[in-house]
Amino acid sequence: MDLYIGFDVSLASTAMCGLSEKGKLVKETSAPSKPEDLVKMLNALPGRVVAVGLEAGPLSQWLYQHLTEAGFPTVLMETRQVKGALKAMPIKTDRRDAEGIARLLQMGWFRPVHCKSLSAQEMRALLSSRKAIQQAASSLELSIRGVLRNFGLKMGQVAKGRFEQRVLELTGGNPMLEAAANPILSARRALRQELAGMEKLLRDHAKSDPVCRHLMTMPGVGALVALTYKAAIDDPDRFLSSRDVGPWVGLTPRREQSGERDIIGEISRAGDAGLRTALYQAATVMLNTARPNWLSAWAWNVAKRRGKKRATVALARRIGVVLHRMWQDGTEFRFTRADAATAAAA
Repeated sequence: MDLYIGFDVSLASTAMCGLSEKGKLVKETSAPSKPEDLVKMLNALPGRVVAVGLEAGPLSQWLYQHLTEAGFPTVLMETRQVKGALKAMPIKTDRRDAEGIARLLQMGWFRPVHCKSLSAQEMRALLSSRKAIQQAASSLELSIRGVLRNFGLKMGQVAKGRFEQRVLELTGGNPMLEAAANPILSARRALRQELAGMEKLLRDHAKSDPVCRHLMTMPGVGALVALTYKAAIDDPDRFLSSRDVGPWVGLTPRREQSGERDIIGEISRAGDAGLRTALYQAATVMLNTARPNWLSAWAWNVAKRRGKKRATVALARRIGVVLHRMWQDGTEFRFTRADAATAAAA
């Protein structure tokens, strides 16, 4: 008997539901969220496991790798689609969620998600750590601005390097304000030092990586953008066409059509938010400060017709497409259309 297994994974335990090829309920149980316990539970089932479904989440990639190594055909299922399907259930429990995942798997009504390689996951961990440190430092800066504003002391626009000096100027001579500001400044100083070390580490990684070096030949694409792109895409061959990168990262418009109504809205914002932000930042840099090239010329033409904001989004989408093609071809960025056409024909 062929079995379709649905797992609803939580931090402590995982609910399991097994269905036959005809959709009949065969087994329901739960086990600790550990690979060895899940493998033991699957081996004890009365039938052949043809597919195991996991909703993409924090623990899913870790479990996916161990279940795959144990010989079970495992699928990561797209989160939005699974949540949308499970909303139809009037009662939500872990057991019912596992059954819903199993039924989606058995019917084939799901969208598989790529499981990133270990190196890509490690790079994403570094990038997430950098972002957390940066946000913590910014939060402290905003906090001290708010404290001083209560006393009519306005920081104004100040460079990061002069921030501490400006705070000391405003609080000088007031022992209570100095006592309030000094611990925040000390914490900010430590965070900024850690952030500088983290950014140096990431720049060194980008310089030593041949893929990132190729990607950074495009104007506006620095070390952080290149590393974010490489870690998010992971395997360029999983896209049938470079044009598929735009919809995957959520930079194409939403569309809602029903009968006579056909609404095209804002971008879908599906996919990796970090990559989407990185591509938008690269587009902003390319439009405002980078060396002129055929991509920026195309974007300025779009800006004349549709406005600069839409042109920046369109450019971000196209940057993602061109970077994918550069990665696959192993080529550097061409600044003119003639050079790009010559390289494509070669």
